[in-house]
Amino acid sequence: MSFRTVLVTKQSKLTYKNRFLVVKQDIDEKYIHLSEIDTIIVDSISVSISSYLLKELADNKINIIFCDEKHNPFGELRPYYSSHNSSKKIMNQIKWTKANMNKLWDEIIKNKIINQALAIKNIDKEKYELIMSYLNDVKDGDKTNREGHASKVYFGALFGDNFIRHNNDDINAALNYGYALLLSTFNKEIINLGYLTQLGIHHKNEFNSFNLSCDLMEPFRIVIDKFVFDNKIKEFDSEYKLKLISIFDQKYNYNNKMYTLKDIIKFYTKDTLDVLENNKKYKGFIIYEE
Repeated sequence: MSFRTVLVTKQSKLTYKNRFLVVKQDIDEKYIHLSEIDTIIVDSISVSISSYLLKELADNKINIIFCDEKHNPFGELRPYYSSHNSSKKIMNQIKWTKANMNKLWDEIIKNKIINQALAIKNIDKEKYELIMSYLNDVKDGDKTNREGHASKVYFGALFGDNFIRHNNDDINAALNYGYALLLSTFNKEIINLGYLTQLGIHHKNEFNSFNLSCDLMEPFRIVIDKFVFDNKIKEFDSEYKLKLISIFDQKYNYNNKMYTLKDIIKFYTKDTLDVLENNKKYKGFIIYEE
């Protein structure tokens, strides 16, 4: 089972040889077997990659994420085909009813709100109770936008009432980096199951290629948020990024068993899409216990 995330931060040449990723840096040469790799993050614009390696990474369903000159993730490699019956899955996806999608979205948002509330329970009890009070008002595809109200209170508890999302600061940079890793992980699992990431259940932006991934990842954002809160006084540098990446190897409870976050995302994606495909019950993912 693949388990390693490879971070490339220096001028390098990435090639393929006999089932190994070969990383050449000056006179150094490292070999990593493809079976060990889950994700490669290219965090430098001074990296060259062979087309043969790209083909092998796609064949082995290995994520490769590219960062720009500011070290922000901007794109990833995704294969055209990852499931033998993707045409059938896509036809089913197109037929998902609005009523069922709204019902599932309500469950996802309730899951997210609970996680947000539990994350700040020991930080601000008053705001914890306010966020929990929003649960009963989530209905009909969250038409009252309880998600937005809860998030405003939640981020205020974590980073102060004057905190503004998407400002140009280290906290927002760290959040964006973590969310990009989270999004890429969900993209991989959705594609592996044969579905289109473009067709969401709530997110409908025509310019967003990852609407469905954005839907499913909502309850998981809190893992990134809490890590950034715990490290908010630290500089957002290479060491910080490595620790952020390691989150995906930490273990959490899912369905009464302990798994790495990476594996939970895999199980959760299938379980959640089974709600729409096979009328299954939404399981959710509660990060912190009451």
